[in-house]
Amino acid sequence: MGWGTRLGLLGGLALWGQRRRAAAAAAARDGGGERRDLELKLVQVVFRHGARTPLRPLPGAAPVEWHPSLLDVPAQTKFDYVVTDLNGGPQPPSPFEERYKKTTFKGGAIAGQLTTVGMQQMFALGERLRRTYVEETSFLSPTLRPAEVFIRSTNIFRNLESTRCLLAGLYQQQKEGSAVIVTDEASSDILYPNYNNCQRLKCLSRHKLKNAVQQPGISDDLKTIKEKMGIDGDKSVDFFLLLDNIFAEQVHNLPSCPVLKNFQETVERRAVDSLLFLLEDGSREVLQMNVGRLFYTLQKNITEAVDPSSPAAKARKLILYASHDTTLTALLVALGTFDRKWPPYAADVILELYQHRQSKEWFVRMSYRGEEQLVKGCRAGLCPLEEFLEVLSQYSVSPEEYNNLCTQIEGNQQTKLS
Repeated sequence: MGWGTRLGLLGGLALWGQRRRAAAAAAARDGGGERRDLELKLVQVVFRHGARTPLRPLPGAAPVEWHPSLLDVPAQTKFDYVVTDLNGGPQPPSPFEERYKKTTFKGGAIAGQLTTVGMQQMFALGERLRRTYVEETSFLSPTLRPAEVFIRSTNIFRNLESTRCLLAGLYQQQKEGSAVIVTDEASSDILYPNYNNCQRLKCLSRHKLKNAVQQPGISDDLKTIKEKMGIDGDKSVDFFLLLDNIFAEQVHNLPSCPVLKNFQETVERRAVDSLLFLLEDGSREVLQMNVGRLFYTLQKNITEAVDPSSPAAKARKLILYASHDTTLTALLVALGTFDRKWPPYAADVILELYQHRQSKEWFVRMSYRGEEQLVKGCRAGLCPLEEFLEVLSQYSVSPEEYNNLCTQIEGNQQTKLS
């Protein structure tokens, strides 16, 4: 067989494969045929915790009262759980909680704590997952079965408690065995941009943050708001702090500073502008340092579900990751689905892995806050697996690659900082 014939045959096979995938995707998208033709194999949920007390008080503004009664636990959200480290050992200490305890607001509540409102938000998210994956599709068992579910959270109390409430909504207090939430040392956690173990990211972010508040428009708006609130020009205030307090006060129906209310749209827009400036509007390396190891984990979960290497991998149906707003923003920017709105409390990204029953082709569907998203590089919301993995691979970094990125020294870094 000549090379021309061989290449023609290979080209024909490639075209046939491409058409088969396209036909499978089209058939899967055909209205009522979607669920019949596709078999759900794995669900991964990355979510932000529920509503909480602010992280820091605002200087200048009349202090809002945060009473401990705002943290009461609704009975329906109770769900026993155990926290371990990655290897099943004792829960690591949390330096974040030690830091939060040093800030007590007027009224007596401390910083960064999940509130009753936040617990109810997370319970509602759990109920939505139950409707979708238990009641409508019978994908998950109505009772928590540890073999089916893997749960990982940052080692921060509001995230652990948010996960508890989500599980209560999803499983309605029904479980077989203990609910185990796995967590990591703060220094090596992958569920938030980690400045503890990535010095390069820390240096870049610190420098970019100083530059962000000096950008035309951002600096002018910040100056105006600080003046109107009576905040000393030297006080360390940025749009992240302003937005954090606005969101926390509003979701709890607490009286916000009138100036902040009037400037709410500006504050959110400038907070988003500042964060995108920090992310260098989607710079590949910066996003890799922010969420690269999380992408690596999501990718690994998908490939293991496609070709399970163990009975445990085969049994797993649901993977939950309790994370933060900055995690979700970087994830959405990397996937080309960021809507330039700050992720609200209890926001969720869901990745569903499907296999077509006839063609045996694999697909991934992404949703954000319950709405299907079109991932960049994908032709449709239902994305052929190889296309989706191609997108992930642009930002996914192994632990070794991450360490190399984070320890690159000044030569390269200086160019970025100048």
